[in-house]
Amino acid sequence: MTSLPTLFISHGGPDIVLADTPARHYLEGLSGLVEKPKAIVIVSAHFETDGVAVVTDPKPGMIYDFGGFAPELYKMIYPAVGEPALAERVFGMLDQAGLKPHTFEKRGYDHGTWTPLKLAFPDADIPVVQVSIDPSRDAAWHHAIGKALASLRHEGVLLIGSGHITHNLRAYFSRLRRGAEPDPALAGKVHAFTEWFADRLALGDTEALLHWKDKAPFPGENHPTDEHLMPIFFAYGAAGEGAKGRRVHDSVDHGFFANDSYLFD
Repeated sequence: MTSLPTLFISHGGPDIVLADTPARHYLEGLSGLVEKPKAIVIVSAHFETDGVAVVTDPKPGMIYDFGGFAPELYKMIYPAVGEPALAERVFGMLDQAGLKPHTFEKRGYDHGTWTPLKLAFPDADIPVVQVSIDPSRDAAWHHAIGKALASLRHEGVLLIGSGHITHNLRAYFSRLRRGAEPDPALAGKVHAFTEWFADRLALGDTEALLHWKDKAPFPGENHPTDEHLMPIFFAYGAAGEGAKGRRVHDSVDHGFFANDSYLFD
């Protein structure tokens, strides 16, 4: 098996598995972008801990970490097994990198994990190991998590960061409630932000990317909080030295909620 690329995906809302949208159809075709992996290590923006944690659960259950959605979503399962041996290796690699990891013996799949994987790998026949983010830490710290695990790509392990390229939920739900048309000013700020990331990732401009809050246009309008962007830095770091990112999907919901996804190699 050749070395696998790494992926950053904008996972959408829980109802992406039901919606007829370009973002859903992209995720349904995601497995066509990579050779079938032996295992998946995924960092979800919805798995937040103090420091970095690794799930060793051999049979994770489901976490329905949302409310007010269609009833059928709360009946869906993603029965992929965990892989404790790989989880222990991940723990050791993070520990060796000085990141002081800890473990969770039991934790189910949150929707940042199970909804995209259910679309991309519906047979659920690939073991999954979950790794957390720490929303109090910066881009460089999450990039270091990826770097610590980068060698797993050479063993057929697919490393995925699952977050969102933009995540202004206040604006999103406000517009839905009011049935308002997209705000051209906000849409322009989203476009500027996502194009800046596309340009910097294509160049592999690590210095600029790790200082995105100072260098990217309109960071606060796109990410009032940082947690949904941190998985992109994991995926970038996990791709190894000299990596560059290729945008492989870029649809927009409601005129301003961007779904960009990247492949790194």
